Amino acid sequence: MFKKLITLVFLLITVLAVAHPDQKKVEQALYNLKNVTFKQLESKDDSYLLYELRVRQQVDHTDPSKGYFYQKVHFYHKDFNNPMIMETNGYDLYVRASEMVNYLQSNYLNIEHRFFGESIPEGKPWQYLTMEQVTADLHEINQLFKEIYTQKWISTGISKGGQTSIYYKYFYPNDVDVAIPYVAPFNQALEEPRIYPFLANVGDKSCRTKIHDIQVKLFENKAQIIEKLKWYAKGARLTFDYLGSLDKAFEYAVLEYSFGFWQSGHSCATFPNVKDIDALTDHFLSVSNIDFFSDQTIKRYESHYYQSGTQLGYYGYDIAPFKKYVSFTSNPLATFMPPGTSYNSFNDALIQKVKTWLENDANNIIYVYGETDTWSASMVVPSPKVNSKSYVLPKKDHGQARVKNMTPEMRSEFFSTLEKMTGLKPVK
Repeated sequence: MFKKLITLVFLLITVLAVAHPDQKKVEQALYNLKNVTFKQLESKDDSYLLYELRVRQQVDHTDPSKGYFYQKVHFYHKDFNNPMIMETNGYDLYVRASEMVNYLQSNYLNIEHRFFGESIPEGKPWQYLTMEQVTADLHEINQLFKEIYTQKWISTGISKGGQTSIYYKYFYPNDVDVAIPYVAPFNQALEEPRIYPFLANVGDKSCRTKIHDIQVKLFENKAQIIEKLKWYAKGARLTFDYLGSLDKAFEYAVLEYSFGFWQSGHSCATFPNVKDIDALTDHFLSVSNIDFFSDQTIKRYESHYYQSGTQLGYYGYDIAPFKKYVSFTSNPLATFMPPGTSYNSFNDALIQKVKTWLENDANNIIYVYGETDTWSASMVVPSPKVNSKSYVLPKKDHGQARVKNMTPEMRSEFFSTLEKMTGLKPVK
C-alpha cells in the first residue's frame, strides 16, 4: 500500500512537471478575447498547448444586422516570444499542422474557411461567400491574437488554402510579415485557358501519348466499364442526379483523367494492359474516380464551386480530341454550382485587381509549386517589380511540393529568402 502511494505521488509530480508553464497565462488571455470561446484538446506534443476555438464572426462584415456564425479554429501555443503562423484553409479544417510550424517552432492558428465544415452561417446565404468576407474573417482573428502575440506573423495555406493566403495578403497587406502559399493557383477566368497548353506539354511525349490512349480506351469500352461502375456506385452508395446519369459522370471522369494524373503524381511506368477491362477500370478509378462527380461529393464541395463560379475561376475540359465519344458540344466546366446559383454571374473584376497588384505591389510572398502539378498551369510568376520569390520543385506534384522535399540548395535559398523578409531562421 505504501509503495502504491509513493507511486501515485510520483506520477502526480511528473504530470505537474510536464504541464506547460504558460497554460494559466494562455487561458487567461483567451478568456479575455472578445467573441472567442475555447476548450482544451489533447496535444501530441507536450511543448504545445492545443485548443479548439469558436470565433464569433459577422455574416456580413459591413452590416452587423445580418447576424453571425461561429468559425472553428485550432490554436497551438508554443511560446509568447515565438512567431505565429496562420493556416488559411480553403476548405474544412485541415487538422495536421503546416510544416512551417515545425521549421520555425511557431505558434499556430489553423482556421477553417467560412461556409465549410462547422463554420457555416445558418441557411448558407451565398451572397456572403466572397473573398472580401473570407479575408475579413482572417483579419478579425489576426487582430484578436495580435493582442497576445507580438512577434513575426506568417500566413500559409495549401492549394485553395494557398489561394486564400494570396487574396488575404491583397486585402490586408500588413496583417502578416510574409505569406507562403503552397501549390496555389491564381486562375484568371472561369475556364482557365493555361490548363490546356500545360497538359499538352507536361512530362514527356510518350507519357502524354499513353494518357491519351488510356482515355480513348476508356471511351471505346464504355459499355463494359459502365456495367462494372454500376456495381461500384451501388456499393459506395453514389448517386448522379446532379449530372443526370452515371454515363455523364463517366464522361466527366474520363476527361478529368489527364488533369488528375499529373496533379496527383501518378507514374508513367504503371499503365495497365488496356485489353484487361478489370485492370483498366481499377486504374481509372485510382486516378479519376467517378465519386468525384457524384451528388455526394458535389454537395460536399458546393461552397468551393460557388466561389470558383462567381469570383475565383476554375477550369474546363478540352473535348477536341474526344468529340466522337462525348455528348458535350462545347468544353464543359468543372464547376458544379449549388442549386439556385449560376456561374452566369461570374465576375472577374477582383481577379483583374489582384492581377495588377501581383504585378506591381505583391511583396513578401514566397510561392512553392510542383513542376508537374496541373495547378502549376495557373501559378503566380513573381514580377521583377516585387521582392516575392517562387520555388518550383522539379518533377513534384500537388502533394509533393513542400519545403521538406526541396533539394538542400533550394531549401537553403528558401530559408534565406524568408530570413531576409522576416529575420526568422529555421529551428530544425
